[in-house]
Order: sequence, then structure tokens, then C-alpha cells
Amino acid sequence: MSQVRLRFAPSPTGYLHVGGARTALFNWLLAKKQRGTFILRIEDTDVARSTQESVDAILQGMEWLGLDWDEGPFYQSERFPVYKEFVQKLLDSGKAYKCYCTAEELEAKRDLAFKEGRKPKYDGTCRNLPAGALDDRPHVVRFRAPQDGVTAFDDLIKGRISFNNDELDDLIIQRSDGTPTYNFVVVIDDATMEITTVIRGDDHVNNTPRQILLYEALGYPVPAFAHVPMILGADKTRLSKRHGATSVMAYRDMGFLPEAMVNYLVRLGWSHGDEEIFSKEDLIEKFNIEQVGRSAGVFNPDKLLWLNAHYIKTGDEKRLADLLAPFLADKGVDLTGGPDLIQVVKTLQERARTLVEMAEGAVFYYQRNFVYDEKAVEKFFTPDTASLYRLLIGKLSELDTFDHDSIESVFKDICGEKGFKLGQIAQPVRIALCGGTAAPGIYEVMAVLGKEETCLRLERAAAFIDKK
Repeated sequence: MSQVRLRFAPSPTGYLHVGGARTALFNWLLAKKQRGTFILRIEDTDVARSTQESVDAILQGMEWLGLDWDEGPFYQSERFPVYKEFVQKLLDSGKAYKCYCTAEELEAKRDLAFKEGRKPKYDGTCRNLPAGALDDRPHVVRFRAPQDGVTAFDDLIKGRISFNNDELDDLIIQRSDGTPTYNFVVVIDDATMEITTVIRGDDHVNNTPRQILLYEALGYPVPAFAHVPMILGADKTRLSKRHGATSVMAYRDMGFLPEAMVNYLVRLGWSHGDEEIFSKEDLIEKFNIEQVGRSAGVFNPDKLLWLNAHYIKTGDEKRLADLLAPFLADKGVDLTGGPDLIQVVKTLQERARTLVEMAEGAVFYYQRNFVYDEKAVEKFFTPDTASLYRLLIGKLSELDTFDHDSIESVFKDICGEKGFKLGQIAQPVRIALCGGTAAPGIYEVMAVLGKEETCLRLERAAAFIDKK
């Protein structure tokens, strides 16, 4: 069996969106699973809409998701001589012809077809003109498609799909300005790059019979096709910006981890029993394109959030700290002189669903002069609380080691002495240290802040109460 070769071929007219990322992932997984080759090709023949910014965004999105490619990126804009050569081959063999019909004439033909209830396909006016008859006039080049018979293929996801050839048009393969068209260049690229399997969105199904006929006319083997159903929003309409972010990099900026995004994207249409959590290694072992469902996937932000929380909770603290640092920098947080960020992350992993949430939860560790929550002040900041803070400062100052267990023993001593319940101490202390009542475990917070900073914050809160 020849080596499996797959490709992802985005158009650089925008960012790498969720649907494109899932298509890239399916191609990447199948290439890895079958020890094949994964090729990245940038389909930038639409010069007016293609931008370098979009190319960079696509490459950045691929790299963030960890979808490394074995060959490329190849750019269609650099392959125009190749396409011209193949157009000429088809002309020379009589499998393509020059069409001199003007845009106005074609519009009139379409209108007439609609009026007569016919499919508005090209009527073949120039199909049998003598070669070179009108060479000095502007023209396009059309593929001479068979007018009878059936073109069919076995889609790896959708099963057998057939098209009657009399429904298909004589496709334009080269425009009047000499530039090639999408359906033509994609065949030339896939054929010359020896692509064996094409996984793409099911909006391409109708292009497939035309492309198969081109492969056959050029004498190239036809690859296997798998058309992946589209992704819908919760309202069952096609996923778009109004459903929230659709660019994968927007999800990175919202504090999602790439492994959560990969895990989520693969589950939009593919399943393996009741399993929900998959590492990349799991996916490479278990993924099978034939197991992708035929119905559209529905994008569920809550499920993505759940997965992200899982990967934060179970993630490596050092890596999470590295990823968290830029989010804190965006909030104006200076990490120098503050507690170790890895230790901070450990206290927040159980609570944060995104890196943005984690950053919000981490700010108090690095900014001492926060404003106390008004409701908490009203409820807890009494003269007795100030006395409690100073009692606590005295006992904490005497500790030789300042860790979870030694801090806990101080709290238990005070509870025993004063007849308090733990909550009666913990909540007021949490406000003094963090500004509010929502924060990680109090012993962990104190251990991370350290003895000196903890005592400073307790004294600040006591002084605040004194001035009330």
C-alpha cells in the first residue's frame, strides 16, 4: 500500500476558524494514525481577499493547536506556471476549449434557462468551435465535461454519492485574465502532491464530481473523499461570529488551553464509546474517519468550558504558570517581589475554568492595596475582628515554619481558646488577605503569601477597622 498523504488547504481570507481547525485536526490525526504525511497548503489564488495577516493567523492557529505539518506550507500563488501548463495539456488533448461568450451573453443564457425551467448551466455555444477560430478575442477556458453517464464516489463519511453528468457544467478552469479557478487548481495540487485522502467540509460535496472528472481527464488516480458535516451554533444555524468567538486564537485569548480545544473539536462529530477526555496520543490511536457522524455537530461553549476546567485542574503547574503570566501582565500585575507563581497556580487550579479566571483570582497575591468588599466589611469588620487579627499576628509571628500544617495549628489553638468555630475566623481573615470572601483555602493562601506579607495584610485590615 502506498503511503497515505493528507492535506489541510485553508484560504487566507480570515483567521483559522473552528470549522477549519476541526478539518485540519481530522487530517492531522489520520496522517499520524496511518504513519502518513500531513501537508499544509495555502489556497491564496483569490488575490483580492488573501492577506499575509490571514496567512500568519492560520499558521499561528495551527501551531497553537500543535498541528505540525510534514510538508509545506505551499502557496498556490507561487504555482501559476504549473496550472498554465495543465490548462494547455487539456487544450492540446481536446479535453478543454476556449469560450468567447461575454458576461452579458452568459447572463442572457441563464435568464432564458430560468424562464424555460431548465438548469442554468452553460449551453455549449463554444464547445465545438474550430480551435483558434477566435483567438484574438478575450476568452475563458472551459473543461469539456462528459454529457452523459454518472459520476459517483464512495464518501468515507456519507457513503455512496452519485451525480448525473448531464447536470454538470463545462467548468471554467481559466478566467479571461489568465488566472486559474479554484476547482481546477485544487485538483492539480492534490494530484501533483499525490494526496491519497481528502478530508474537507461538506460544502465541497458538489465540487467533487467536477473534480473527479478532471482527475480522470488528466490520467491521475482519484483520491478517497471524506466530507465532514458543518458545525452549528446552539440555535442550529451555521456557526458564526454571533454565536461568540469562531477563531481558535480568540479562544486562546479567552484563556482556553490548546489541549482542551483539540479534545473538544474532535468530539464535534466523532466519538469513541462514552469517553470524553482524550489526549493527543489517545486520539492518534483511536481516531477513525469512518466513525465521524453524518449529522452536523452543535457547538456547546459549556462543554468546552468543562473540558478546559479539567485540563487546568490536571495540568502541569509550571506550564500553567508560564501561560498565566501574560494574562496577569495584561492586568498590570508585576510579578517581581511577589509570591512564586507556580505556588499561586496550585491554589487556583481547582477553582478556575479558564486562564482569564485564574488571572482574576491571582491578582490579590500581587496587589496588597486592594479595596475590601463593601458587604464583607459591613458584616465582618468589627472591633472584635481587629482584636482577632492582632491575636493572630502575634501567634503567627512566633512560628518557625510557615506552612499549611503550622498555620492550621494556630487557627485550632485560637478556636480552642476563644470557643470559635473555624468559619468565624477564616472568613474575616480571608477578607483581610484577599479583599473578599471568595478565595482559595485560607491556609494555602497564607502559606503562599508568606509570614511577613500575611501579617502586613492582617495589620492593614486591623488599622482599617480602627479608622471606621
